[in-house]
Amino acid sequence: MTRNPVTITVAYHVIPGRETEFHSWGWAVLRARAREPGFLGGGVLVDGEAEWHVVYRFDSEITALAWENSASWAQWEARLAGLARETGRRTVEGSKMWFDSQTDRVGPAIPAGPAGPPQPPAKWKLWFVNMSAVFPPVLIFNLTILPFLGGVNPLIRTLLLCLAVTALVTWILMPRLQRFFKKWLYPPLQALRGRHKRRTA
Repeated sequence: MTRNPVTITVAYHVIPGRETEFHSWGWAVLRARAREPGFLGGGVLVDGEAEWHVVYRFDSEITALAWENSASWAQWEARLAGLARETGRRTVEGSKMWFDSQTDRVGPAIPAGPAGPPQPPAKWKLWFVNMSAVFPPVLIFNLTILPFLGGVNPLIRTLLLCLAVTALVTWILMPRLQRFFKKWLYPPLQALRGRHKRRTA
C-alpha cells in the first residue's frame, strides 16, 4: 500500500445512443465520491465516438481500494448494465498523475480511439510548470527560514528545505498549476471535450 496520490482511469465502451445517460452516470458517481474522505477529484472524457474514460483521483492507494471495494461503488457499477461495458483500466501513482496518464499500467491497456490516446505535454512545458511550482517556495524558504538556520547542520537544513518544498508542491501548488495550465498542456483533450459538447447539443 502507498500513501502517494493515485489516479485511476477506467475506459468504457458505451452503447450507441446512450452517451448522454453515461455522461450523467459518470458525473453522478464523481459527485457521490466527492462526499467521501480521500477523494481529490476526477472527470469524464470521451475519446472517439464510443470510447469513454472516467478518471478518479485519490490521496492514497488505500482510499482508492476502499472505494472500489465499497457497496456504494457496487451499486453504481450495477447501473451500467445495458449502458456500457468496461474495456480497461490503468493506475498512475505519485506526481506522474499530473502529466502522463499513459504509463504505469495496471490491468489491460485502454484501447485507443480513432485519434489515439492523448499524449503527454512537451517536455519544455513540463519544465515550465515544474519550475513555476518549485521556484516560489524555494525562494520564500531561503529568504524567511534559512537565515534562522545558519547554525544547523547543512544536511538537516537541506532536508528541511526538501521536506517543505516537496510538500507544498505535491499537495498545494502543482494541482492548482495543473488545473490553471490544463488547456495549454492538453489541447487535444480540450478539443475532444468541445467536440463532445457540440455532438450532445
